[in-house]
Amino acid sequence: MPHEHDHQDHAGHNHGPVVLTSINRALIIGAGLNAIYVVVEFILGFYYNSLALIADAGHNLSDVASLLLSLLAFRLAKVRQTPSFTYGYRKSTVLASLTNAVILLITIGAILWESFQRFRHPEPVAGGAVAWVAGFGILVNSASALLFYRDKEHDLNVKGAYLHLAADALVSLGVVIAGIIISYTGWVWLDPIIGIAVAVVIMGSTWNLLTDSLRLSMDGVPVGIDLPEVLADLRAVTGVQDVHHVHVWAMSTTENALTAHLVLQPGLTDEQIATLKHDARHRLEHRNISHATLETEIVASDDCKTEIC
Repeated sequence: MPHEHDHQDHAGHNHGPVVLTSINRALIIGAGLNAIYVVVEFILGFYYNSLALIADAGHNLSDVASLLLSLLAFRLAKVRQTPSFTYGYRKSTVLASLTNAVILLITIGAILWESFQRFRHPEPVAGGAVAWVAGFGILVNSASALLFYRDKEHDLNVKGAYLHLAADALVSLGVVIAGIIISYTGWVWLDPIIGIAVAVVIMGSTWNLLTDSLRLSMDGVPVGIDLPEVLADLRAVTGVQDVHHVHVWAMSTTENALTAHLVLQPGLTDEQIATLKHDARHRLEHRNISHATLETEIVASDDCKTEIC
């Protein structure tokens, strides 16, 4: 039975050097802006005795950690492959994304604990000062989020950064409103309420990041790739009768890989097979699968009669 193995790695359509350079620049600028704001917000949060500001600063600190981890992961992803790590360190981007999600969950627990403690023992809060500090946070978070807007659909870490920073801007808006209300009414219980609201917002944006990161770390099919559509594309290639032994996983948060057995029509020449594989890879690139290993055979092996095995 004719049997051929072929492997080729493409850069893909969406993740070239220009995109990765812009992502690195955005991560550096975003981390710098938020680090400065975190220091200011922590100091003023303690000075004005505002849990809302301290909670928001904690959230922003987790964002700084997230941005720095993502930056480190992107740098590691550029390291060339070695005999021990034949894919290089590309998977570090997935581990960074998972670590970011865990950091955010820890932050949520700390904020909720302190908020409930503040409910039991309310303390006076300078509402006007809180509003001014949070208002500055709206500008910082909005500007940082815009840095990632263009590339947010290209990478899970970038999408996570964008969602977190955009959510931070909304949380800061809530803190501004609460600060104004406290300054006029003296309702200090609004401060821990905002702290809890911050935790809820973080949980909403963190849950998808956590589940997506777990999926990729366990070599699940990446979100956004429809396996039945991938199979249909491969079967639509001229000369392909069937497809089986299909596996799709993420090598990093920007690169996806596939292995598959293509059952070919009998009588194809080497030139026709080469053209067939080129067509298959081109279709896969449009599905955001840039690294394809295709094995061809004339008759399907007896040990696998299903698409996935």
